[in-house]
Amino acid sequence: MGTVVVVGNPKPKSRTLDAAVAVVEQVTGSPPDTVIDLADLGAGLLDWADASVAEAVAQVRDARFVVVASPTYKASYTGLLKLFLDRFSAGALAGVTVVPLMLGGGLQHALAPEAFLRPVLSEIGASMPTRALYLLDSDAEAGFAQSPTLAEWLQTARPQLAGRV
Repeated sequence: MGTVVVVGNPKPKSRTLDAAVAVVEQVTGSPPDTVIDLADLGAGLLDWADASVAEAVAQVRDARFVVVASPTYKASYTGLLKLFLDRFSAGALAGVTVVPLMLGGGLQHALAPEAFLRPVLSEIGASMPTRALYLLDSDAEAGFAQSPTLAEWLQTARPQLAGRV
């Protein structure tokens, strides 16, 4: 499988989803092959036998490139995303290139994706050759593809991701 977006926003079709799709499009030149909006999985995330959640886990495991995105909640990622990431054992994402992405209202939480999301992704084996990305909610107004923060991140990230996506 190619590219996957995982979005841990409890609100379906959120700005977090828009941002994650924009990152994939800017990195690869194409929309993601698969979008997993965890809000759509709902209570299934609490049922370890849920077939839809198992399929989503398999899609992430089989991906080449994944953007894992969350809004900033209490200076960290959402519980919804945590429920999903708990489905992966240590090392389960070996060989999968991942970009941790978080959105927030202000720069005071800009280190949240590095400090909180990156470590759990590392524990489950994700390869993260770039620094994590933090975008502001206000970037949605002009479109995340126009974000100066994303443009700056891409200058460094594109060479680091070359050959991996």
